[in-house]
Amino acid sequence: MDVIVIDTPQLGDRSYLVHDGTTGLLVDAQRDIDRVEAAAEQAGVRITHVAETHIHNDYLTGGLAYARKHGATYLVNAADDVSFERTPVSDGETLQVGGLTVKAVATPGHTHHHLSFVVVHDGEQAVFSGGSVLYGSVGRTDLLGREHMVGLTHDQYASARRLAEEAAEEAALYPTHGFGSFCSSGPATGADESTLGEQMRTNHVYTDGDEEHFVSELIANLTAYPNYYVHMMPGNTEGPAEPDLSVPDSLDAQELTSRLAEGEWVVDLRHRVAYSSNHLKGTISFEYGDGSSFTAFLGWIFPYDRKLTLVGSREDVENAVRDLSRIGIDSPDAALGEDPEQLAPGAPVSSYPRVDWQGMLAERPEGETVLDVRRTDEYEDSHIPGAVNIPLHELLTRLDEVPAGRLWIHCGSGYRSGTAASLLEREGHDVVHVDALFAEAEQAGVPLES
Repeated sequence: MDVIVIDTPQLGDRSYLVHDGTTGLLVDAQRDIDRVEAAAEQAGVRITHVAETHIHNDYLTGGLAYARKHGATYLVNAADDVSFERTPVSDGETLQVGGLTVKAVATPGHTHHHLSFVVVHDGEQAVFSGGSVLYGSVGRTDLLGREHMVGLTHDQYASARRLAEEAAEEAALYPTHGFGSFCSSGPATGADESTLGEQMRTNHVYTDGDEEHFVSELIANLTAYPNYYVHMMPGNTEGPAEPDLSVPDSLDAQELTSRLAEGEWVVDLRHRVAYSSNHLKGTISFEYGDGSSFTAFLGWIFPYDRKLTLVGSREDVENAVRDLSRIGIDSPDAALGEDPEQLAPGAPVSSYPRVDWQGMLAERPEGETVLDVRRTDEYEDSHIPGAVNIPLHELLTRLDEVPAGRLWIHCGSGYRSGTAASLLEREGHDVVHVDALFAEAEQAGVPLES
C-alpha cells in the first residue's frame, strides 16, 4: 500500500491517493483535479473509487468532477442529502478497491454524517480521518451552527474512541484538516505524519479522560472562521464542476481605470512593501505567495456577489485563479503587470507610510490611534494599551467605528494590516502600515497588556 499526499497549504488541507500499485482510492479531493490526474499518471495507477469523509466546509470538492470524468465510483455517506448521483456508503460497509480493503466508520463530530475510512492491505493499516482525529487536535464542531455544537463535540470525543477500536495503534493516520485549516479546533502542530497510537498518547481528545472537561475546553477555545465557509457546504451539496483555471485576457487601461473609479473589487497581488510605496488608488492589497494567507483572508472578506479583478504578474494571477477556484471564486478578471503607471496611465496613484515597531515608537505622536486588526481572541491574549481592536474580517461592516485621524495599523505578521491599510485608505483614511511581527513587539520596546 502506498499513500500519495496531495498537499494544499493555501488552505491547510490534504487530499490522498492510496493505491496497491495498480488500483487507487482518492480521498477528499480538492477541486483542481489536474493535480490528482498528474499524481495518478506518475504512479501508474487507475483511480477506481473516490471517497468523501464529509461534506466539506472549507473548500469545494473535486471528487464529483473526477468521478464523472474518469468513470470512478463516488462514495458519499448515504445519510448526506446531495443533489447528484453517488454510491451511498454507510457505517460498517466494506468494499474492495483492487487489493485494498476499505471500511467506512461513522465518526460524527466535525459534521453529523462524517465518515473515516480504514484501509487495509497485506496486514498494513491506514486511517483516513478527514475532520475527525487530527494531528494534536480534532476538527471543529461549531460549523453547522451553535445549536449543534455541544452535541457534536460529545460526538467528536466518542468518535475518537471508535477509531481506536477500529484500527491498530500502528496504523498510519491521514487527516484532511489540521495543517493550518480553520476547520481544526486547535493550532497546527507542525507534524507531517503520525500514527493512531501516537495520537492516543498525545492528542487531548484521548488524554483528557473527563469528557465534560474536553467538551467545555474545546468549545471555549474555538475562534472565528472565514465567512466564505457559508458558501462551501451548499456548493458541495450541489456538486461542483471542474474549474476553468485559464489566465484571463488582460483588461485594457480604460476598463481598469473605469473599474477603479466605480469602486469595484480590484485586488493588487504584489508584495505589501511594493504596494505601500506605489499603487493604483482604489485597489486593495492582498499579497500573493504568503502561505495560506491569500486565499483565506480574501475569501473571508470578499463579497461573493461582486466581480473580482486581479492585478499582478501572470504567474501570480495564474496561481491566484487556481487558489480561488477552491473556494468557489471562479473566473476573475485580470490586469497583467506590476507597474501601476503602465497598467492604467493617467489613473490616480497613491502610497502610504510603512514602519516597523521602532518606527512606530519614534514617529507616532501621542494620541494617534493604534488599530489592531487581529482576531478578538488574539487581542484579548495580549495587546498594546489603548489600541482599538477591529478584526480585519469585521472591518467593512464596522467602518463607522473606525476612529478619525491618522491610524497606525498592525496585526500579527503584517499581512492582515497591509490589507486593512489598503481598505481604509480606499475609504479616505490617513493610514500607516505597521509591518512587523507582533511576537517581537515587546522586545522592540512596545508595552503590552492582557
